[in-house]
Formats: sequence, C-alpha cells, structure tokens
Amino acid sequence: MIGARPDDPMRPLSGLRVVELGNYIAAPTAGRMLADFGAEVVKVERPGTGDELRTWRLYGGDTSLLYRTINRGKRSVEIDLRTDEGRQTVLDLLRRSDALLENFRPGTLDKWGLTPEVLAEANPELVVARVSAYGQTGPMAARPGFAAVAEGFGGMRDLVGDPDRPPARVGVSIGDSIAGLYAAFGVVMSLLDRERRRAADAAPVTPAERHVDVALHEAVFSMMESLIPDYSAFEVTRRRTGGRMEGIAPSNAYECGDGTSVVIAGNGDSIFQRLMATIGRDDLAADDDLAGNAGRWARRDELDEAIESWTRQHDRDETLRLLDEASVPAGPIYRAADIVDDEQYLARKMVQELPVEIDGRLRAVAFPGVVPLLGETSLPVAHLGPDLGADTAWLHDLLTEEDGPT
Repeated sequence: MIGARPDDPMRPLSGLRVVELGNYIAAPTAGRMLADFGAEVVKVERPGTGDELRTWRLYGGDTSLLYRTINRGKRSVEIDLRTDEGRQTVLDLLRRSDALLENFRPGTLDKWGLTPEVLAEANPELVVARVSAYGQTGPMAARPGFAAVAEGFGGMRDLVGDPDRPPARVGVSIGDSIAGLYAAFGVVMSLLDRERRRAADAAPVTPAERHVDVALHEAVFSMMESLIPDYSAFEVTRRRTGGRMEGIAPSNAYECGDGTSVVIAGNGDSIFQRLMATIGRDDLAADDDLAGNAGRWARRDELDEAIESWTRQHDRDETLRLLDEASVPAGPIYRAADIVDDEQYLARKMVQELPVEIDGRLRAVAFPGVVPLLGETSLPVAHLGPDLGADTAWLHDLLTEEDGPT
C-alpha cells in the first residue's frame, strides 16, 4: 500500500493505509476525513466492547448512528493493546501502513511499549498524529480532558450564550471536530513532505523525530480570531452577545410571524441600506450615524427591534423571499427535518440514504455527505461505521502475507 498511486481521481488518498488507535470523536474524525477520500483506515478497537462511541446516543440496535457516522469508510479490527500479542500485531500492521492516528492520554502508548523509537524501528517513514487534551508537552500534558473542557480552556465557551446567563455550549462536540480536522491536515501535510523527501532521496523524518501534535484546547483557541490581539493591544475583553457577533450589526436571529426564526446578516454598509429599504425604514437608512458598522453596533438594540417588528409581519418563507429579492444575506434556522428535504442539500448529494440494520430490520437512514466536494456533488459514502471486529479476519490474512511494506 505504501506509495501506491491513487487509482481514483475523486479519491486522491486511495493507496494509503492509516491505523487508527482512537476512541470517541477527535482522532476518529481525522480518520473519517482520510477514509472519505480513499485512505484505507483500520480502526483498532478493544475486544468485546470497542469504541465507547458505539453506545453513545443509542436509540435502537446495538451500535449508535453516531458511531456509524464518525467511523464511516473504515475497517474495524479487535486487538488488545495491553497484551504482548496485541502490541506485536499493531506493529506488524504499522510496518504495512503510512500513518497512525491516536488520541490517548500522553504516555499511554509508551506504557504499552509503542514508544516513538519502537514505532520508528517498525516503520521509519510512519506519519504519527497525536490528539490529546493539552498536547504532548507542557505542565498540563498528562491531564485528561474532553472537548467540553477544551472549549472552556480555549476561550470559546465564555463567548457562547446570552450575556445575562452562564456560558453555554454548542450542541455538538465542536472542539473534538476541529481537532480532528487539524489532525487530518497534519497527516496529509506530513505525507506530502514524505513524498518530497523520497523524490529528493533524502532521509525520512521518523516518528522518533517528529509527530503531529494536536491539543484540543489549542484547536479551539486557533478559532478565536482576534480575541487575544484585541485584548493585548486595547485591553478589550469579549463578552457573550447571544445571537449577535461582537462589533457587527445588524446580524442576528429574528422571529417570524409563524413562530419560526431566520438569520439576517445586514452588517455590510450597502447591504444595510437594502435591508432598511426592504423593511420600510428609510429613516434609518438615511441616518448618517448608521452608515458605518461602529455606529450600527452602538444602536444594535434599536436596529434589531426594527427588523424583528418587520419579520413578525411575515412567515418564514415570505420573509426570506423578500430579503432574497433585495440581495440581503438571510437564511432559515433549520432542524434535521428541514435539512433532509432541502433542495440545496439534495442537489449536492449532501444528504445520502444508506441501509442500516436496526433491531433486525433493514432501514434506509439519511447520513451527511462528504465535505469538501471534489466535483459537482458529494462523493458517495463508501460504507458506514462497521460492526465491531468486522475486519479482524482480513487483518489476519494481511499479516500472514510477506513481511514488510508492500
């Protein structure tokens, strides 16, 4: 597999093999992204129980749809990493692989005998990506942590919610997902570097010399835009603003006459003029104090009240139609039922139905498509997250082949 040329231009990572030693969401998200684009991702799971994600949000059957989603396109093999036999099996697999993903607490793999030096001996060109709460170094490296903690430590949680209430969180494990994106990027970047070194006949960078180190809190922190520069330069401390964005107006969620809500982003100077004309507030459009964003932010409550008094006179569809005619950026606030029927999602095949056996009955279940697009529509999802150990026999056959990289 190592160094094989892609056989599908729409799956540019085909020919690569990735070993995933990861539970929950962060490292498995990186594995999902690599698998989406053709990499053969071999997920190593604990015998008998597997990834704990298999039972999170379990509404039926014995494997959650959350697991099926995060681990789509992968193989599942059962290996006990705490045993000498399991350790040797993983090393034999890594000799035939290109990259390793893991999200254990720092030092765990070392404790099991899978040190950077051992990994380098097994495969000097192996790309290793490690995801942890606080990174592999620093005074907090050994501490455990989940995305919820990282979102607080990274500065995000303090900005989510209304100013008169405690900090809230978004409804998904956003910190884990961002970390997974960075880990996948780190793997692809390192593989590109490997190929360049090969082309130049240069020595490889071994797992003992370098690894991709993704800390959950740093992944979150990297998304905080100018939070730190604004504080450092001007001692500005950002505050929670509910549905608004600090310093940008008008941009918020507004209730319509049918009880639904829409998001309207009228914060561009020319867009603001069109928005005010649409809602019949030429007086606000002509107000010089509102010509720039700073002035609009200072009067954000007045503007939001004016906009919502208009949206409440129309249902959602009519509101969005009128705003679209005026070229004002706006959109509905969707729930799952809205997304699965939306023509934009369907046109780009971003919602795909796949068969799932649940409690002995085969059902067609909608799943999210592959991002980013490499053509006009999403790539088809290869297959959903596998049953526990579905590929253990395949692994046995693979490892009985001739030793060494293929």
